[in-house]
Amino acid sequence: MNEPVSGVKSRNILVLGAGELGMPVLRNLARRSKDIEGAKISVLLRASAVSSDSSSKQRDIAEIRDLGIEIVVGDLVNSSIEELASLFAQYDTVIGCTGYAAGINTPMKLARAALQSGVPRYFPWQFGVDFEAIGRGGPQDIFDAQLDVRELLRSQDKTEWVIISTGMFMSYLFEPEFGVVDLEKSTVNALGSFDTAVTLTTPDDIGVLTAEIVFYEPTICNEIVFLAGDTVTYGELADKLEAGLSRPFSRSEWTVPVLMEELAKDPQNMMRKYRAAFGIGRGMAWNKASTFNVREGIEVTDVSDWINANLRGE
Repeated sequence: MNEPVSGVKSRNILVLGAGELGMPVLRNLARRSKDIEGAKISVLLRASAVSSDSSSKQRDIAEIRDLGIEIVVGDLVNSSIEELASLFAQYDTVIGCTGYAAGINTPMKLARAALQSGVPRYFPWQFGVDFEAIGRGGPQDIFDAQLDVRELLRSQDKTEWVIISTGMFMSYLFEPEFGVVDLEKSTVNALGSFDTAVTLTTPDDIGVLTAEIVFYEPTICNEIVFLAGDTVTYGELADKLEAGLSRPFSRSEWTVPVLMEELAKDPQNMMRKYRAAFGIGRGMAWNKASTFNVREGIEVTDVSDWINANLRGE
């Protein structure tokens, strides 16, 4: 880690969003903040989310309130940069947990709002792969947009930033739509090759680790922090599925030329963009031994744990 150069402390924190990642981040910030004098957690939600009739949304809102987290109503998509900057200026730390659902341009919009606000500390939505190792011009254009955000943050010295690289959300690797694991046919389709590797972390573990990073002493500043629940090749994934589910899995390689050809047929298909990018493999995996969670001795869920917990009944 960098030598301590920051005097910033996260005590008045605004989290953007309460979805698949936002909720674990909120839970763990609330848990950790009990030990931090003066720490207060708020979350920005759309008015429609707060008043939603959806039972899952209502459960989340009730949990947020039970955790003592303040709900702030706002709209990241429809508000202007100036309006968002005015809002962010009320906090010392802003943490983006909205994902890409708000659109490819939203990460840059939020970064500009954060810098304009003068917020002392900003965690952008970069909970993913190693965009710099991937480089520009790859099959997934969202990755280029994330590099633009990094360049903007590095171009200034008023707002400190922390980027948390997590790899793929572990559950996403098993999504039927993604196509890597076909449980019905007991097949693993390797992206690129069976020697291609991918780093994976569960949102729950990211929530735990993000809270640790936010309150870490000395303050982490202007740094990319790498996490990993597990780093496996697609061949190792097939082995782990066979061991965990006690049945054989057939194996098929979706080579990079095939993945690129599929993408060329449907160039706006988000799933095909991701498959091609992960098939190329560059920037998609790193050594777990060098991660924050290993250095700090924090237990996380690995692929075998996830299979045992979620797929045993399949």
